[in-house]
Order: sequence, then C-alpha cells, then structure tokens
Amino acid sequence: MPVAKEVIKHRAYGQRITEIIGGKATHPVCGLPGGMSKALTETNRQEIETMAASCVNFAQFTLKLFHDIVLGNTQYVDMIKSQAYTMPTYYMGTVDQNNKVNFYDGKIRVVDPTGNEFLKFESKDYLQHIGEHVEEWTYSKFPYLKAIGWKGQVSGADSGVYRVGPLARLNASDGMATPLAQAEYDVMYKTLGGKPVHSTLAYHWARLIELLYATERAMELVKDPEITSTNIRNKPGEPTEGVGITEAARGTLIHHFKLDKDALIKDVNLIVATTNNYPAICMSIRDAAKGLIHDGKVDQGILNKIEMGFRAYDPCFGCATHAAVGQMPLTVEVYNSQKQLVSSVSR
Repeated sequence: MPVAKEVIKHRAYGQRITEIIGGKATHPVCGLPGGMSKALTETNRQEIETMAASCVNFAQFTLKLFHDIVLGNTQYVDMIKSQAYTMPTYYMGTVDQNNKVNFYDGKIRVVDPTGNEFLKFESKDYLQHIGEHVEEWTYSKFPYLKAIGWKGQVSGADSGVYRVGPLARLNASDGMATPLAQAEYDVMYKTLGGKPVHSTLAYHWARLIELLYATERAMELVKDPEITSTNIRNKPGEPTEGVGITEAARGTLIHHFKLDKDALIKDVNLIVATTNNYPAICMSIRDAAKGLIHDGKVDQGILNKIEMGFRAYDPCFGCATHAAVGQMPLTVEVYNSQKQLVSSVSR
C-alpha cells in the first residue's frame, strides 16, 4: 500500500538522521560529557534538510488522515470523550521561557486539573517536588506531587497523581513553538472542549501534533548556520553531581547521577516516563474496565477497549506486550460485591 510505504520510508529517514548525528541509528554513540564527539558536515546538513522537508509533509498527511478517519467518525469522537477514558489529573512537561512545549531545555511546569499553573521548577530541584510511593505488589514506584501528597490511586485536584507525555506536555504548556503545530493545537482543544483535555485517548492526537512540531523544528535547526559549527564540546570540570531532565516521546525522563573523585557513578536515581505515568496507567485500566463492563459481561471486544486505556500512554506498549508470547496475555476477572468471581475472559 502507498501509505504503508510512506510510513516505512519516513521511519527510515528518522533512523538515518539519528545515524548521521549520533553515529548509530536507534542508540546513538555520540554523547560525551560536555557535548558531542563529532560535528555535522555541510553534506550531512543537506541530506538531513531533504529528509526533514519530506517529514513535514508526511506529518501533515498523517494529521489529515487522522481528521478524515478518526474525527470524521462520530463514534470515535464519542469514545475519546467518554467517561471510561476520562481522568482529571495534574500534568507535567518541559516548557521554554514562553511556556511553549520544549523537549530539551527549559523548566518543568505542572498544571492542575483546571489548567492553572501549580508548579514550575528547574531540573536540579525535582526532589523537592516529586515523591515516590511503594506498594508491595509491584516493583514499579508510584510518583506523586509532594505538595499534594500520595492519596492513593484517585484522580482530581486532591490527589498527587500527575501525568506526563504528549497530552500532558500540551496541557502543561501555553502552546507550540512552531506555526503548523500551533494551528493543530488550537483545533484539538476547540474540538475537545478546551484546556485541559482529560481524555486519555487524546494522547494519540497530541502525539501527532508533536510529530508535526518535531519536523518543523528539525527544519529550523538544520537551516541554522551554527548547525555545522565545530565548537561542539565544553570540557567539564571536576565531576560531582548532575541532574538532567529531557522529554522523550512517551514523557518526562529524570536522570540524577552522583560521581566519585574518579568520575565513577556511586549513586543514581531515575524516574522514567512510564514510571511517572504508572499511577495513572493503573487507574486508566481500572476506569476503562469499570466504564465498559456491565452486568458482569466481558468479551474479546471489551479486552481490546481496556487495552486502549493504557496503550495510549506509549506506542511501545503495542510491541512490548506482544514480544515474549506472541500476544498480550491479558485477563479480565469480574467480581461481585461479595468478592466472588462471576466471570473471566483471557486472550
């Protein structure tokens, strides 16, 4: 199919751009303390510009497809807005000096469930604002906002649960830093009833808006005269401690390292995107099940819709949940008020 070929081609473009800049596709090997190991040549720059221009067009095509197929179907729109996939929380994301979405530089901004700014802090201060709760039934931690506290897996302004990722970044910002993405940002909020949007399935639309932003930003960067500068590293002084926060596709990544006198790591703390979202993911699965299962009846269609409640957070879940056994081993069990099992369905 022509569309499938375009998807594969532009995925390859992304891999090629990463390889040019980072020395290796998918897992770059170019990073050094204080900078990069090699500069871009003019030949590199021209190749990237050609691919980036094509990616802008492809991002626009993808959004048009989304408008035609998803938004053009009232049942899809009703499902996006439905209570089963709606959860008011706080939202966290990195913003620039104008509170526009940023991925690599800026402050961390948190808005409350009404969209008002609740916190804004620098990377180094994350421990002042984020705590981690532990439950005995899981290895993963439950991050929460210290100013609110851990109140359990509940939503709303009185709960310290927050979300990160595409929808969270858009909710936590005042807009996008590129014109085409900003126009689509405006359409999304107008269509879904204004800011903030609490619909978990809207993560997909937000992800496409960020895709368009990324392509526009790539074009801006590749046309910047400094992109081929050979001044690519500031050698660091004596290493001690550092905190870095960046925005991955799936959400906010927090890396905190402490080094000894030999520059060897002696202590590390990581809060990755899926961990930030872990409380909300658990709640989304629960709420989807509660909203979709009626009279104890559950079937394969219900299983698919429950999956939609957590796959929205990270497209990697679609692959990760299939890799080991060929399909996701999802089981839904329905209990009555006396905690008796009344029905069960598995894939």
